[in-house]
Amino acid sequence: MTVETFNREIEEALKTYDRYIICIDKTPDQCAASLRSLMEKAIKAYETRGPNLRHGIALDRQITIILSQADGERPLCGIYFNLHSPYQKKATAKPAAED
Repeated sequence: MTVETFNREIEEALKTYDRYIICIDKTPDQCAASLRSLMEKAIKAYETRGPNLRHGIALDRQITIILSQADGERPLCGIYFNLHSPYQKKATAKPAAED
């Protein structure tokens, strides 16, 4: 299994990224490079997973790739964009309760 095994999924993700995703951190070319790098990591995680595990996962701040065991030889592939707004307020820590 190689990155090329999932070229169709990568191409679809890149089309979606180019059309819908605004990301200050990555250009479309950087996104393509990240997808290929993360796919290599997901494949390695999938191929070296434990006997009772069904997934190989790789992620960075913007992208998550999950390879899931399927009935056939080829695993299912999910590519997700981790949506984030730079305007989102950060959660504040709650003060400890006093007794």
